Amino acid sequence: MQINTIIAQFRMIAKIEGWSYLLLIAIAMPLKYFFNYPYLIRPIGMAHGVLFIAYMVYLVVAFFKYQWSVQKAILLFIVSLIPLGTFLWEKHYKE
Repeated sequence: MQINTIIAQFRMIAKIEGWSYLLLIAIAMPLKYFFNYPYLIRPIGMAHGVLFIAYMVYLVVAFFKYQWSVQKAILLFIVSLIPLGTFLWEKHYKE
């Protein structure tokens, strides 16, 4: 079965956004608060912010294009706020 382009792109953005979130909370923030090294917060935080916005845009596009339920869209929004959430719920990105 061929995966639709929007879904494939959404899954890719979700993975990258998930990694950026993990980098931010597992590396950049501990370096800032425990070792007084704040220099990674800005670039990783900016990348994560842009990726989070891209995730939300793809979520809205997929919601309308594939007529996803409101519950599914809300669930996919909530998991994007939880560390590892985008990885654990990847099966729900499919059409």
